[in-house]
Amino acid sequence: MKIIVLNGSPKGDTSVTMQYVHYVAKLNPGCEFKIYNISQQIRKIEKDQAYFDEILAQVRAADGVLWAFPLYILTVHAHYKRFIELLFERGAGEAFRDKYAATLSTSIHFFDHTAHNYMHAICDDLGMRFVDSFSPYMYDLTKLAGQEQTAGFGKRFLAAIEQQVPTQRQYAPLVRREFVYQPGLAQASVSTAGKRVVILHDGGRPGSNLATMVARCRDAFAGPVQVVDLNDVLIKASCQGCMRCGYNYHCAYEGKDGFIDFYRSTVMQADVLVYAGTLVDRQLSSRWKMVLDRAFFNTHTPVLTGKQMAFVLSGPFSQNANLREVLLGYTEFQGANVVGFASDEFGSSAEIDAVLDGLMAAVLRATLAADSHPQTFRGIGGMKVFRDDIWGPLRMVFQADHRAYRRLGFYRTFPQRDWNALLTNAIMIPLTHLAGFRKEFVRRTPQEMIRPLRKVVGKMPA
Repeated sequence: MKIIVLNGSPKGDTSVTMQYVHYVAKLNPGCEFKIYNISQQIRKIEKDQAYFDEILAQVRAADGVLWAFPLYILTVHAHYKRFIELLFERGAGEAFRDKYAATLSTSIHFFDHTAHNYMHAICDDLGMRFVDSFSPYMYDLTKLAGQEQTAGFGKRFLAAIEQQVPTQRQYAPLVRREFVYQPGLAQASVSTAGKRVVILHDGGRPGSNLATMVARCRDAFAGPVQVVDLNDVLIKASCQGCMRCGYNYHCAYEGKDGFIDFYRSTVMQADVLVYAGTLVDRQLSSRWKMVLDRAFFNTHTPVLTGKQMAFVLSGPFSQNANLREVLLGYTEFQGANVVGFASDEFGSSAEIDAVLDGLMAAVLRATLAADSHPQTFRGIGGMKVFRDDIWGPLRMVFQADHRAYRRLGFYRTFPQRDWNALLTNAIMIPLTHLAGFRKEFVRRTPQEMIRPLRKVVGKMPA
């Protein structure tokens, strides 16, 4: 049996993910595992058609494809994303059709589910037979339970191929709307009121819906607006995972291209951020992904706190719930407030005009009022994942995060630091072992839960 492994780590074999692949391969010596370092060699894959064709030939000859990747900013690395784009751009999907597929990632469990959702959908779009996804914590393999789980994953994948297990598509094909957005006369009715408004986009061709939507958003404001085509920013490559930034936020590319200066002077200094992009397959473009990856020079420290954001998208956004989850997860962790989304998927040109104008007005109002939504599990849960690992096993690597988390008070949210809760529990929990006290405790709990809230409401004027 032959398995093609498409490695999504920019570090090639010096990757945590690949150690899991090697473990599965050693447990199955009767199978051939051939590895291609996709993210590390993306420039060669783009420019060398013969090498690209070689990969496709090996996929055609394989019994199964293992997509193996580390998590990079809630999904796969930008270079891996670019490879997926090339498959569709060059009509190479036929090489993958009916091949059995599985996904393997390593991470600290920060939005690993969105990465696997994306890759599962891509496998469905390529007509593959998707078997399983496997997402261990990066060091699970050092424990017996992790070794057993990894072995079980490999066994399930290979058995499915050998037994030709039937599979079923989980993600419906995307239906793209054939529509040309033709805006009406714009009225610059939204004063920027001295706030810095920045619109970032990934370069829609002149006359494309995205280019026209970006122009409409710009023209909605009365006042200066900075519009940046991300293709005009000098970015030599995406994040290489070297983790040099972990000590003091100093990126290995600093001074070698224009990204760090651009991000610090433009994105981090904005009051309003409008992110605009065309949906490519089931995510934003690999150019956008490169920008998000390279912003990791700030490591796990939020740097968009308090900023108001809006997303303007061209493509079937409503059919990509996972993309919405990725965008909201990213912005919540960063501490930004998402005012809303707009797309060209529904409505006439006049209706889209109204939606875009209304969204630009809303994002400015939110800026002036310092308005925000409460964070959901995306931001709260995500930060706790980072907090625990930065406090513990990742502190040595990400010392800048540790210093920032102490300064920002993130460690004060540890349960063991809540002295009031510790004292209350120490007194009350033993009492609940008494049947009579427990009965009264249960009876009064609903009223006690709302007591502090009633105090607030009671202080309000009639």
